[in-house]
Order: sequence, then C-alpha cells, then structure tokens
Amino acid sequence: MSDEEQQPQTQEQPEPKVEDANSTINIKVVSSTGEEVFFKIKRSTKLSKLQGAYASKVGKDVSSIRFLYDGARINDDDTPASLDMDDNDTIDVMVEQVGGYCEVSP
Repeated sequence: MSDEEQQPQTQEQPEPKVEDANSTINIKVVSSTGEEVFFKIKRSTKLSKLQGAYASKVGKDVSSIRFLYDGARINDDDTPASLDMDDNDTIDVMVEQVGGYCEVSP
C-alpha cells in the first residue's frame, strides 16, 4: 500500500430535475386547421382553466371541443405537472363530432 490513504471515491450525482409547481411554462394549443394559440400557465394550474380560456378566445363552447396531449385526451383535473409537460409543449384541439349522418337511397 502506498503512504496515501485511499478515500472512497464519491462522485456527486446530479439531483433529478424537480420542477417547481409554481413555475410557469409556455404551452401551444394547435387546432386541426393549424391555428396556434399560446398560453403561459403554472405547472400546478388545472388544464380545464386553459381549455376554458381557449374556448372563449376562439368563440366555441368548451364542451364542443376536445384537447389532446400526446394523443391522449386531457381530463379536467390534469395539470402540466401531472402530465409531465415540458416548456413549449403542444396540445392538440379537435372539434367534437357526435354521430354521423348517412342518407340511404332506395
């Protein structure tokens, strides 16, 4: 052994990135026609609030449109934090379609 004492090597591991629930992120809401509306909200804000603001802005009833993040429908209680959203993520908006109409000819 050498004269130097060997210390166990401890490398400092970077702590996992923890987002502050009160920090704000930018979210882009994109309609099926390509129209983009930008929002800046807290990570802890329920996305139902963003949905209501978007519906008002485009003049539609919030119950007539659907919001999707990564292909999954957003629930009223979801927040950016609960969906693990990052800054500048995109939410897609679709017009709700109920049923269909098919005319049958004789």
